[in-house]
Formats: sequence, C-alpha cells, structure tokens
Amino acid sequence: MRKFLLFLVSLLIGIGLFIWVIKFVGWQEIKNAFLVFTGWRGLIIFFLTFFLALVINWKWKVILKSRGNEVSFFELFRFYLAGFSLTYFFPMIFFGGETFRAYLLKEKKSLPWSKGMASVVIDRIFDWTTNLIMVFFGTIFFLFKIGLPPKKLAIIFGGTFLFWLLGISFFYFKVFKRESLARFFLKLFGYQSQNSEPLEFEKELFNFFQLKSLSFWKGLSLAFLEEVVNFLRTWILISFLGKNIALLPALSIVSFSYLATMIPIPTSLGTHDLIQAFAFSALGFGANFGTAFVLIIRGAEVILALIGIGILFRLGVKLFEDSLFKNNPSKYEI
Repeated sequence: MRKFLLFLVSLLIGIGLFIWVIKFVGWQEIKNAFLVFTGWRGLIIFFLTFFLALVINWKWKVILKSRGNEVSFFELFRFYLAGFSLTYFFPMIFFGGETFRAYLLKEKKSLPWSKGMASVVIDRIFDWTTNLIMVFFGTIFFLFKIGLPPKKLAIIFGGTFLFWLLGISFFYFKVFKRESLARFFLKLFGYQSQNSEPLEFEKELFNFFQLKSLSFWKGLSLAFLEEVVNFLRTWILISFLGKNIALLPALSIVSFSYLATMIPIPTSLGTHDLIQAFAFSALGFGANFGTAFVLIIRGAEVILALIGIGILFRLGVKLFEDSLFKNNPSKYEI
C-alpha cells in the first residue's frame, strides 16, 4: 500500500508539472514542432532507442560472462525488457526492475541470488557513473554559456546531482579500498544477520571492480558506448526538428535528460518536459521544441516499456505455473 501511494503521489506531481508545461509553452506551439517529425524519422528514433537497449543488454551479458555465467543474448534481453518496464513505470520502487531481473536469473537459470543481484548492481553502477560524467560536463558548458538556471530548478536538479554523486563516490571509495559495504549498512541500521548472502554479494562486487580486470574495462567501455548512442539519438532528433545544434549544446540536452530521470517520477513525466523546455529556450531553440523532443523520446521508450510489460506478464504467469506445478503436481496429471 505504501509503495502504491508513493507511485500515486509521484505520478500526480508529474502530471501537474506536465500540464503546467503544456499551458506555459502552448499546445499549438508544441503541435507545430511535432509536425516536423514525420513517420520515417520516428522509425529512426525508435530504432536508435531499441539499439540502445541492445547495447545495455550486451553490457549485462559481458558482466555475467565475466563471472562465469553464460546466458543467451536473446533470453537475457527478455529479462532486461521486463525489468526495464518496471523501472520505467515504477521508478519509486528502488531497484525494483533490477531485483526482478536477478529473480528471473535465479528462477529461470538457477543462478544464485548473490550472483544475479551483483550483476544488475554492477550494470547500474556503470550507468550511474557514465551518466554523472555526462551531466557534469554538459552542465558545466551550459553554465558557462547561459548562466545559472532559475533558483527552484537549480535547487531541485543541483540537489539531485549531488545526491547521486556522493552515493557513487562513496561506493567507489569503499569498493576500491575493499572495505565492507554490507557490514557498513548492517551496522548503520543496527541489523544483525547470520545470512551469508550479503557478504557473497559483496564478494562478487569486489572481484569485479578491480582496475587491472579486463572485464571491468569492457563493462565501462560498453557503458560509454551507451552514452554515444544516446548522444547520437539526441543530436539526430534535434536535427529532425529543424534545428542545427553543435556538439556541446547537444551534450547539455543529454545531461538534462539524465538529471530528469534521476528524480523518481513515472516516465519522468513533467520533470523531463520542464527541464528540456527551459534548456531549449535558454539555448535559443524554443521551449516548444524542447517539449516536442521529450514527447518523441518518451513515445519511443514507452513502446519499448510496453513490450517489456508484455514479457513481464508472460514470464510472471510462467513462473506462477512452474511454482504451482512443483507444489501440486497432481493437478497437472491427465
């Protein structure tokens, strides 16, 4: 019930922000920008979105393989899309999509929970690392060119950036010094556990995050490849909308997209629209084009997330049937 209320509150906040942006920019202005975007261009943006998902899945496969766990690319991609749909529509459930991916590895591939969970955490750590790097450089350029944003936006997005930066910095500080994260958090919350899984999970992280490890650099390289694909998608879409944009302003647009997704609101509704309307306007492209940009990106991602929901439903039903069969085999006898 608590998680549902969090979902409802965050969704209502997002809807409120979205309506405010639409009223501020003007629906007709957004529609005019959207008309520039024809069918074949939409297919290209969706293809790039789909390709981005393939690269992310490739990274996850490399992480698993480095730990001696071989899973077919196609099957792993189904698991990824199912987890992506949860993360996209229910971001307030912390690590909800990642936990489900680890659960699928455990139930479908008999992979120990500690190994499966470690693989998705490593995957997300790489994403957060490269995202924060993009946000840092994109924001630095924007501040030098445009100046400070409105005070409220600066507080919201500056605070969000610092929160994630401190979190990821703390992780790397601990893991490279090989200081126990599990014991730190167990002690912090006053929790005593005889369960060895947290320590097994931590061991997987320590074994992977080593600067001399080839797997570490492969994973990091694929995370940066994600950034290249996302940057390319952003630059192409802005060009499709009829605007000529240099590399550094495009980097700012990408960085603002990441800042918006760091706030746990379903599909980044409202937050992404607001910040891109501001960014596009500040860069001289027009707030209506910023809102159209977000709607097009969101449309491509929602299609991918809906495919994931379908896979999630099928996998969920299959897991339920398997569990039922194990517990009540007589019901399936003819």
